[in-house]
Amino acid sequence: MQIQIAKRHHGELAPEQQQYIHDKAEKLLKYFGRIMSIEIAVDHVKNAWDIEILVSAEHKHDFVARELGPTPIAAMDQCVHKIEEQLRRYKEKVQNHKGDTHGGLHAKS
Repeated sequence: MQIQIAKRHHGELAPEQQQYIHDKAEKLLKYFGRIMSIEIAVDHVKNAWDIEILVSAEHKHDFVARELGPTPIAAMDQCVHKIEEQLRRYKEKVQNHKGDTHGGLHAKS
């Protein structure tokens, strides 16, 4: 899995902030193991940090979340929470679909 962190226009991340963001992104694998790549865009706008996460999973499924926060850490935490929810719902949908045969109808023998 590839994790890419890009800084837009303004704002510099301290090395420990960048590491925190990378570590949080890596933990998304525990919610859905078929993640191919994660792209994180970080921007400092006025008095807030804008973070956008794009998670690309198998079979061309993309998950996107965007958050503003007073610090990059706060914005990342909120953004990751949104992505976790999306991944959890998608995983449940996939797992429920696999167990369902012919719309829930079973042939009689």
